[in-house]
Amino acid sequence: MINSVRNTVLSILNKNNYGYLSPQDFNLFAKQAQLDIFEDYFYQYNYQINKENARQSGTGLADIKKGYEEAINVFSRNDFLSKTLVTDYSMANNFYAPSISTTGFDYYLLNTIYCYTETITSAVCTGVSAYELIDATGDFLNYGVKIGDIVVNDFTKEAAEVTATPTTSTTLSLSADIFDNLGEEYIIYNGTANVNVAEKVSNSKINMLNSSLLTSPSEMFPGYVENGNILTVYPSNLNGFGQVRCQYIRYPKDPKWTYVSLSGGEPSFDQSQPDFQDFELPLDDEPSLVMKILQFAGMSIREVQAVQFGQAQEQQDAQTER
Repeated sequence: MINSVRNTVLSILNKNNYGYLSPQDFNLFAKQAQLDIFEDYFYQYNYQINKENARQSGTGLADIKKGYEEAINVFSRNDFLSKTLVTDYSMANNFYAPSISTTGFDYYLLNTIYCYTETITSAVCTGVSAYELIDATGDFLNYGVKIGDIVVNDFTKEAAEVTATPTTSTTLSLSADIFDNLGEEYIIYNGTANVNVAEKVSNSKINMLNSSLLTSPSEMFPGYVENGNILTVYPSNLNGFGQVRCQYIRYPKDPKWTYVSLSGGEPSFDQSQPDFQDFELPLDDEPSLVMKILQFAGMSIREVQAVQFGQAQEQQDAQTER
């Protein structure tokens, strides 16, 4: 889609000789345009909910809210939280929030924090096979291990889900290849039962809650406090890697129109480049992307008409959608 958007923008600009838009400038404007549309999803989603509550929204093919839900869910992720560097016991229940360095994505919105409180078993792997846990001394059938349970490599701090009902007592199929060497310790958490959602608590409230046995967070009713990119989970015994998982909405990846230079110097689109990144928005957002990039481009080349054209088309689309 990114090449189509760029060609459309260039066609509009060049029609009246407004100027040329370099690939570097286009990529900068494309990033801002995508972020603007992405953030607008949440405002539009809230607007559609209000219309639904006021009985002004349709159902079936006329359910506009569902379209925004699907667009937002493209950016939904489930990741286990990485533990912070522990220098004393008071930091044992600290976890890093999703970031480029921990999960590979920056989060826009933390939606749900899941806590796995029941340990099924722990031991040492005795064999190595891709996407499997092998323990010749294990009895996974008797333990009741099932699809969706969480297996953690306690040495490398990696986790995976059980993807198939065990057919033998000694082997589990996993969603990720997390075991590399014999003798690595593992822990299996129940991933379907005793999974509780942690409630976000303010810093000013957590000390008051912890001071009372009646209100302090428990494994059944856990809580967490957010300080910058650190999440502190309560109770403090929820401190193992693989015990805390979050579902969040990530930011879209930065779009990048990649190219090769021809003999005349004119760039030619080349999506085989390793750093190529298309827009992550639905195809029906292409007109909005074009109009927003036109506005940025118009400001860049100081052409008011290009800016006004983009704004007018945006306003018309917004009025039509409402």
